[in-house]
Amino acid sequence: MTYDPTIYLGAAPHYVNGRPPYSAALADTVRDELGLDGHGLLVDVGCGPGIVALGLAHLFDAVIGVDPDAGMLAEAERHAQVRGVTNASWRQARAEELSTLGLPPPRLVTFGQSIHWTTDRVAVVDAVHELLAPGGSIALIAHAGGARPFPVTLDVPTIPHKQVEALVRHYLGPRRRAGQGFPPVSDERFVDMLERSRFGTSRTVSAPGRPDLVRDLDSVVDGFFSMSWAAPHLFGDRRDEFEAELRALLLEHAPEARFWDWPGDTDIVIATKPT
Repeated sequence: MTYDPTIYLGAAPHYVNGRPPYSAALADTVRDELGLDGHGLLVDVGCGPGIVALGLAHLFDAVIGVDPDAGMLAEAERHAQVRGVTNASWRQARAEELSTLGLPPPRLVTFGQSIHWTTDRVAVVDAVHELLAPGGSIALIAHAGGARPFPVTLDVPTIPHKQVEALVRHYLGPRRRAGQGFPPVSDERFVDMLERSRFGTSRTVSAPGRPDLVRDLDSVVDGFFSMSWAAPHLFGDRRDEFEAELRALLLEHAPEARFWDWPGDTDIVIATKPT
């Protein structure tokens, strides 16, 4: 898979407001699991607008976010300033270029829902193994989604994902899009991929999801525009038409414009380089 710079074209301004947050306990879980003490370097690969990098920045001396999308990095810098994070910097590069960036050995390398965009996952993970300081770790972070039972729902309608996806197909065709082509498909679990890498073994820890996450209409619309398969540029001159239909569909489903969201617990798959 060759990198396509239009995968998230126009999506960056929608990302932070639109993507459901990870567990509120993510930073504490990572800190406790890895014995972090405020020192060392974190490298967040495929950092997007800096959600993981900024959320973990207080656990390190320095943070470097790496992403090939200039729009995402501009959003990351903006959010760092808003949040008063002063120990983060940003590099425009692909995961496959990690070994060429001259980075100091990090204590932790994270991928927050981004490893699937790499051309060869094992090769990228092996490059991370080489880059890490002895005793350093890689952490692959993702929502568990429907892998576990839903908590008791609130008295608020859920987001009508299937109906929205049908609307997107109406505009963009039956096959899910990504930039100028289609997204990579792989059913391989992170633990199996890490087993094939130089790490060999891994462990999975989970941080509890947010059962009381209620989102407004703008947040839900931003969420769909933040996806590669519904990025704004894909709709061309029909973007406004699509958004109008999307908002009407959502309001028909939830007239009070409030939506309960359950992205699941946050899973963190960790592998550690020997000391």
